Amino acid sequence: MLDLRQLRYFVTVAETEHVGRAAERLHISQSPLSRQIAQLEKNLGLTLFERSQQRIRLTSDGHVFLTEARALLRHADRLENLGRRLGRGEEGGLCIGYVADAMHTGVLPTALRTLREERPGIHVALYDQESADQFEGLRQRSLDIALVRTPPPEDDPDLDAAPLLRDPLLLTLPEDHPLAGREDVTPGDLDGQPWIAVGDSHAPGWRDAFVASCTASGFTPDIRLDAADALTALGLVASGLGLALVQQSMVRGSTEGIVVRELPWYDGSVQLWAAWHRVDLRPVVASFRSTVLVGKPHPQ
Repeated sequence: MLDLRQLRYFVTVAETEHVGRAAERLHISQSPLSRQIAQLEKNLGLTLFERSQQRIRLTSDGHVFLTEARALLRHADRLENLGRRLGRGEEGGLCIGYVADAMHTGVLPTALRTLREERPGIHVALYDQESADQFEGLRQRSLDIALVRTPPPEDDPDLDAAPLLRDPLLLTLPEDHPLAGREDVTPGDLDGQPWIAVGDSHAPGWRDAFVASCTASGFTPDIRLDAADALTALGLVASGLGLALVQQSMVRGSTEGIVVRELPWYDGSVQLWAAWHRVDLRPVVASFRSTVLVGKPHPQ
């Protein structure tokens, strides 16, 4: 059986790549730490580190093991917190996974305000995670609800989902761009313009999907830069480095250096979904899920 203490030691050594610094962080001596790591490797029958006089590095197997060890430790921490809350007679609290869109669209803050009004004493833990990690958290029951950009497969035996909103993509241009003075922008106006593509590095094929959506709408973007998120893209647009399609919720109000235009002929959007385990173990989970889905308090 895995020893959680040894796993924590392993993660710390892996992060510091130095037994001495890891020992300082853990407030133990180097020798006991080295023995614990060696014991872990022996129990697993696996070499986790490549050792030299200068430093200690993860092996390829060690990198894989590190990812799973971190996930297990996160789950163990949540389970411990849940047990303590249940021991105090609480409802168990809520563990909510989310992507950034759930915040800036107001979906999650609105639901949390309603929850606070209904159950002011309940503890809520929020976890900013990619969709795949959230789905795994739901399956392990370390998350109660997941707010994600894409739903799980329809035939998933454990998880269910429902759409929350569709956030239309709008055109953003530098304020001194020749097209900035036009109220109506056509596909032909955008053909060959320098573009900043906004995408999720964890979603394979996002760039191809973006180009395909542009081509289907009648123009071909000349992509000069990739931006990992909408805020980065807006900064690049304001600097005059290109055009970008950004979700409506991110361009509310006036943004200095940027002009925003709706494109009625372009139907691209960012979607937000709620996902959950098909089996509800606690009434508070079903109540909060209903609050998220309908945007109003769930009847008590």
